[in-house]
Amino acid sequence: MKKFIQREDYPIVKTKAGKLRGFELDGMFHFYGIQYATAKRFLPPKPVAKWEGVKEATSYGYIAPLIDPASPMGDVAIPHRFWPESEDCLYLNVWTKSLEKTAKKPVMVWLHGGGFSAGSSLEMVAYDGANLCDFGDVVVVTLNHRLNMLGYLDLSSFGAKYKNSGNAGMEDIVVALKWVRDNIAGFGGDPDNVTIFGQSGGGMKVTCLGQIPEAYGLFHRMIVMSGVGDFGGRDKRDDRKIALAMLEHLGLKEKDIGKLETLPLHDLFEAFHAVQKQLRKAGVTLTWEPIKNDWYLGDPLEVGFSDYAKTIPTMVGTVVAEFAAFGPGVPGRAGMTSEQKHGVLEQRYDKHTDKVVELFRKAYPGHDDLEVLMLDNIFRKPTLRYIEEKSAAATAPVYSYMFALDFPIDGGKPAWHCADIPYVFHNTELVPNCGMPGISERVEEQMSSAYVNFARSGDPNTPALPEWSAFTPKNKATMVFDKRSELRVDYERELFDLLDKILPPFSLADMFAHNDD
Repeated sequence: MKKFIQREDYPIVKTKAGKLRGFELDGMFHFYGIQYATAKRFLPPKPVAKWEGVKEATSYGYIAPLIDPASPMGDVAIPHRFWPESEDCLYLNVWTKSLEKTAKKPVMVWLHGGGFSAGSSLEMVAYDGANLCDFGDVVVVTLNHRLNMLGYLDLSSFGAKYKNSGNAGMEDIVVALKWVRDNIAGFGGDPDNVTIFGQSGGGMKVTCLGQIPEAYGLFHRMIVMSGVGDFGGRDKRDDRKIALAMLEHLGLKEKDIGKLETLPLHDLFEAFHAVQKQLRKAGVTLTWEPIKNDWYLGDPLEVGFSDYAKTIPTMVGTVVAEFAAFGPGVPGRAGMTSEQKHGVLEQRYDKHTDKVVELFRKAYPGHDDLEVLMLDNIFRKPTLRYIEEKSAAATAPVYSYMFALDFPIDGGKPAWHCADIPYVFHNTELVPNCGMPGISERVEEQMSSAYVNFARSGDPNTPALPEWSAFTPKNKATMVFDKRSELRVDYERELFDLLDKILPPFSLADMFAHNDD
């Protein structure tokens, strides 16, 4: 039985704004729902006001409102949990094993996935920070921030007060990192050793922070998990048209733009839904992401890496199948002969089948040939470009990885988008599909150790893995996490080059295109 401790005067941490009380469980301190800022709709966040007495920090804070209902990808693949939504959503959570200011433990700040439109700090069961904190003796922080139009609708053309409304969600994260800088020592953390890490949309937020001058100095390591994508459509984005269409639907004029600040949230979202179809027909992109301006320098793959980002040790990687693993797969493949599998592959690769199989086996030895059908070629290509360009430009090391583990679902399923998260957080015990005795424990030890060591020193090497060298233009090394993890050099280039020649181009924007009929 775990030992729980909480008294009127314990455990209490004094922050700049006031005192907080959490609880202790088996020597670990938990502080939930710490409000790090407040914000009015479309406007910059502001630090919370100081308070007297002691505030409770034992319940998770509200999560950001979602324009569309959350749709989990199945609780076998990605166990989810849901929480009340509110525009009052600027909260963070802390797990730590010390409340001594002299402890100076590495700090790991997690940015959740869901693109820039969905998700939360507790959306996935695997986001819980307790096991990572305990295993790595690090301070773990997770946070919520504004999303979708509340965080990224650019209204700058309507007046100076909205100058950075298109980056409000990222402004929230910067303020959260300032909170960490100013307060984390009281939770045993080192404000001069902060790692930002995130998956999918969270990884994208990590890359964005490297391009935001106001964030420089607030973090010292970056980990990007499946967070580099070629979304396209930025040239078709026109938030002014979105706002004007919503105003017209609401029976308002351009001069009434300020009314969008106080409109009931349900009515605001309903107006957006009502005009989506006509905007798409007009060619307007309706995906949310930060806006390039003098506050955010822009995507590093478009504008180059900032001088600050070049100095930050970075770990970057993807999983082997990403979103392709959510497809139907090949029914009955577990009982197929090798000849039958070859026949299935021929339907796609025709005369190139033998060469595709040869190169796939070379890249992923021990994997079923049919898995080449699910091989991710959407995240991986821009990720490799990111790794190559940053390693060539940076003064700090860049480490490349691939998560290639197979899972015991439907006779074997290659790693999907989010499948690596439980292994990073040391939370495989919380996720049923990780139930692979003798395998999950080993891979979890390898990944968690690598992430913790990277957060501690900027070097992911651990006795649990073969030596992991940094990726360089001459040494294109990638750590492949698998049943037998190993370092491989430029191991997938030939396969991707061949697939590029024989398959039609496919974009991430196409994958997420909406059907309005």
